Amino acid sequence: MNESNAFEFQLLRGEEIAPLIDELGSLRIAVFREFPYLYEGTLAYERPYLSRYTASERSLIVTMRHEGELVGATSCLPLVDEMEEFRRPFEKAGLPLEDYFYFGESIILAPFRGQGTGGKFFDQREEHVRSFGDYQYTTFCAVERPDNHPSRPEDYQPLDSFWKRHDYSRQENLQCQLSWQEPKSLGETPHQLTFWTKAIEK
Repeated sequence: MNESNAFEFQLLRGEEIAPLIDELGSLRIAVFREFPYLYEGTLAYERPYLSRYTASERSLIVTMRHEGELVGATSCLPLVDEMEEFRRPFEKAGLPLEDYFYFGESIILAPFRGQGTGGKFFDQREEHVRSFGDYQYTTFCAVERPDNHPSRPEDYQPLDSFWKRHDYSRQENLQCQLSWQEPKSLGETPHQLTFWTKAIEK
C-alpha cells in the first residue's frame, strides 16, 4: 500500500458530522479497546460524546477511507466546546480557554498504520486552527500507563517521541481524570490523562 495515496480523506465540519456518528463511534470503540486505553465502549456512550462535534461551529473531523471502509479519523474543536473534565485543568491553572483548540483522537485501524497518516492528521488539524487566526495553542491529552502494566504488549511503542517531533510539549501541571470501563471489568474505573500543548505559528 502506497502511503496516503491509497486513502480517501474527507473534511467534515459541525453539522456535517452528524450522519457519521455511529460509524465514527464504532471506529473509536475498535481502536480504543487496544492498549493503552483498554476502553470497553458502547454506541450508547459514543453518540452523546461525538454530538459535541456536531454542536460546535468550529469543529473538524477528518475521515480516512480505504476502498469505502472507514479505517481512520481525527477530530478537533475549541476547548471551550469540550466537556468539563477537559476544561477544568486549564481553568484551575488560570489559563484562558479561548486561547486553546483541543485535539481529540487520531484513530487508525492497525493494518493501516505506519504510513504517514498520523502526521498528516496533525497537519490537517493545525491548518484548520490557523484558519481562524484567534487561537494561541493546540492541546490534547493522553492516558498514563505504567511500563509494567499487565496488558502492555511487548512490542508497544509509546507515542511521546512522535508528539515531540511535532513540537508538542508534555504539561505535567495539566492533568485530568476520566472514568471508563475496561474489558473484563465490572464497572468504570478512573484514569489519569496528561495534556500536551503546542504554540500555534501565525
